[in-house]
Amino acid sequence: MNDSQRLERAARFIGKRADLNHRPLVSNDLKGIAQVVVIPVLAEEKNLAHTLESLGRNPADERERTLVICVVNNRSEPHARRDQIEDNQRTLGLLDHLVHGRSVPGHAHVTPGRLRLAYVDASSLGLEIGQKMGVGEGRRIGLDHGLRVLFDNGLARAPLMCLDADTLVSENYLSEVRKHLSAPDAWAAAVAYEHPLPQEPAQRAAILRYELFLRYHELALRWAASPYAFPTIGSTIVTRSDAYVASGGMNRRQAGEDFYFLQQLAKTGGISRINTTKVFPSSRSSDRVPFGTGASVGRYIGCEAEGYAVYNTESFRVLGEWLAVVRDGLELSADDLLQRAEAIHQELREFLSERDFETVWPRLQRNASKSENLEAQFHRWFDGFKTLKLVHHLRDTVFPQQPIFSAVREILEYLELGCNSILWEDLHQDLDSQLQLLQFVRSVT
Repeated sequence: MNDSQRLERAARFIGKRADLNHRPLVSNDLKGIAQVVVIPVLAEEKNLAHTLESLGRNPADERERTLVICVVNNRSEPHARRDQIEDNQRTLGLLDHLVHGRSVPGHAHVTPGRLRLAYVDASSLGLEIGQKMGVGEGRRIGLDHGLRVLFDNGLARAPLMCLDADTLVSENYLSEVRKHLSAPDAWAAAVAYEHPLPQEPAQRAAILRYELFLRYHELALRWAASPYAFPTIGSTIVTRSDAYVASGGMNRRQAGEDFYFLQQLAKTGGISRINTTKVFPSSRSSDRVPFGTGASVGRYIGCEAEGYAVYNTESFRVLGEWLAVVRDGLELSADDLLQRAEAIHQELREFLSERDFETVWPRLQRNASKSENLEAQFHRWFDGFKTLKLVHHLRDTVFPQQPIFSAVREILEYLELGCNSILWEDLHQDLDSQLQLLQFVRSVT
């Protein structure tokens, strides 16, 4: 597909987004914009200022080609709290001042004109997002607007970057994302991340365990050779604009939107990693969504480290053996593959049978002209969601969760990434040793 065809596809995509005009983009001149950062905002007046300041420390030439779109959003009352709506209205005032080059009292560290800013009002009366929507809808609105800006500037493969309003970035964030996504085979990527570690012991322990869980899960999927071995953190996601279109755009889920968006990007072109820059997601607890960083930190504050359990490594062994059986047996019948699945574990066969693998596999074989196409089609069916469902099925039937530190130790050994300096037997009592372990795991994910 050439750029002209990509632009035609983007035009059709944009034409179906009627709400772009309902919630217009407030901005200055958009000429020269070659990449877009999208930030959904809900009750983040103070934190957003720090995020914008962080982006403002990137080089001037990068800031000049970058549009930062803030989507200030909330549901209507009582689905959003009055204090959240009031915070959003103050934030809209802040952004309007900055977009029009005026300084804001109380926000001297945010300099007008340092960033090319735009905003969308999805907060005021009549403009709120739907009652069952959340941050996914905020991202979608901003990404759709960003796509249109890039389209209007004749750009078919320009970067779209996702951040959160409480996330900071490195000073080379804009340049490294642009360079990575300009490679001919680039599609979408996850930027390296680190949660800041609070000083308060309970909060520090909670975020240490939570980030260890995230990285353990990624390493375990890597060990299983899953194509879905990447972090699912919204503020790490970057994608080319044509990849955004090909994946169907961001979904409107209230929670889990990042997981499903990344899954679609993986299915359509793959997720690479950017390790030459970093984002720093907030470590605070939150009750806004039922899972994710904020919810997890809130749950794990006060939880004893040795009692914090994660998915069993045996579940990932079963997953890895199953993926290898399919990879090496693409010519086999569904019955043959199911017999081999049963040899791995009876519960694997049970899981596949419940999902009608006997019918699915022959259809995949008929529709794939080459073996590599068949394997790709299989992974589109046995996607990140089915992978997680299998892990949950094995957890609930045969492999109960295990303590996090023993699980991390095992997965490092299986990947031959031994960390000999860790005193494993005392780990659950020593936050400094836990930090040492996290730093090592950060270095290999």
